[in-house]
Amino acid sequence: MYIQKYTKVESTQHLVIVGTKKSLTGNADIKELPVILGDFLKVFLKSDKKSDYLKSADSIAYFIKGDQDAEKLRVAGSTVQKLIGKEAVKIQVIGEESAVLNVAEGIAYSNYQFIKYLKDSEKQANKLTAILVGGAVSARRIEELNNTIKAVFWARDMVNEPVSHLNAVQLSEQIEALAKEAPITVQILEKSKIEALKMGGLLAVNKGSIDPPTFTIVEYKPKKPTNKKPIVLVGKGVVYDTGGLSLKPTPGSMDCMKSDMAGAACVVGAVYAAALNNLKTHIIALVPATDNRPGLNAYAPGDIVTMYDGTTVEVLNTDAEGRMILGDALAYSKKFDPELVIDAATLTGAALRAIGHHASIIMGNADDKYFNQLEKAGNEEFERVVRFPFWDEYYEEMKSPIADLKNIGGANAGMITAGKFLEHFVKAPYIHMDIAGPAWLDAPVDYKGKGGTGSGVRLLLNFVKNYK
Repeated sequence: MYIQKYTKVESTQHLVIVGTKKSLTGNADIKELPVILGDFLKVFLKSDKKSDYLKSADSIAYFIKGDQDAEKLRVAGSTVQKLIGKEAVKIQVIGEESAVLNVAEGIAYSNYQFIKYLKDSEKQANKLTAILVGGAVSARRIEELNNTIKAVFWARDMVNEPVSHLNAVQLSEQIEALAKEAPITVQILEKSKIEALKMGGLLAVNKGSIDPPTFTIVEYKPKKPTNKKPIVLVGKGVVYDTGGLSLKPTPGSMDCMKSDMAGAACVVGAVYAAALNNLKTHIIALVPATDNRPGLNAYAPGDIVTMYDGTTVEVLNTDAEGRMILGDALAYSKKFDPELVIDAATLTGAALRAIGHHASIIMGNADDKYFNQLEKAGNEEFERVVRFPFWDEYYEEMKSPIADLKNIGGANAGMITAGKFLEHFVKAPYIHMDIAGPAWLDAPVDYKGKGGTGSGVRLLLNFVKNYK
């Protein structure tokens, strides 16, 4: 289901009209409306209502004030999708360009379903296959939005897949398949290569699993990129997290842990969308992947692990596994001499407890201009970020008396001490992004839905598009 241009208004179809009195005056599509809709629109535009609708036996006309911010228009699109129901095949959205696309975007994201394992999935599936937008909307903007939607849906699919169908090897294969559609290169390092590289963190976490780990490198390098050195994105790829020997309590804490690879889905989705949209920014994504289980020869509290860069780490909690695999990947990023490194990870419950599902937490040592650009991108996409302090005092909590570092800090500010642990492994300017809050939703929220949200894809795509 993708957004398409239409040639004429079909008032017998479900219809959305979005704009203001000023923007809609003289609009050729508005002139084509039946009298009853035109009269209703005039009354609506003079009212204080932000939205309203008319319903006939077989169609709905939904009216939205266009003088609202982009997020309110996306949410309005979500309302439209719920109103038209699962039997609707297509819907037209007419009005001013930006507002139309925002509403269409909300409709599209709300139409997403993950029902492939239902026996009656065909019966349960939404029938909407086309969101038709007005002739004033540029073909280029439609194409870019369709590509972004495709990347977000891919990320949601990956996060929603259970580990029974998406282990580390299968995740790397899903990433590799993207190279058939987009101008990216994908290199998969298998266990033997990971062992040869001595990525001790990734190997330690994998010791409890019967499935091998993978380390996937995704690169998009356009001709004549605007950045002299690449941006490296690193995504946590823990395809399922039991906590290892430091077993998570359940119910509640382990049920959704198939989502612990949302950081990997985020960074790969962003690179995929950037490549589809032919952006001019050179980007590389690194994805260390494994599950974290208490079986076999699982790594244990008290173990000393030697990381890829030679740093020794005292393991005090095997449920702090994300930082172990990310540490190796962040150290490996030095190979690419990056201009900037950003990681995305569902890293800490502390981040979720601090600000809930409404934003991701960011911190790091990069120049303020990068944080400002990331915050701007987050506000524009409504994938907001909140910057936390990154003082050296937090790093002191990560020092061990018997190794270079330990893998957990004290009881407080866990999201920051985790970030300081990761900073140790990065040589380039660095931003850490903890997406534990918005990456997964236990209950549906407007167009974000329930389950995997694909959070961070639009944020990072916007950031690299406007990177300077």
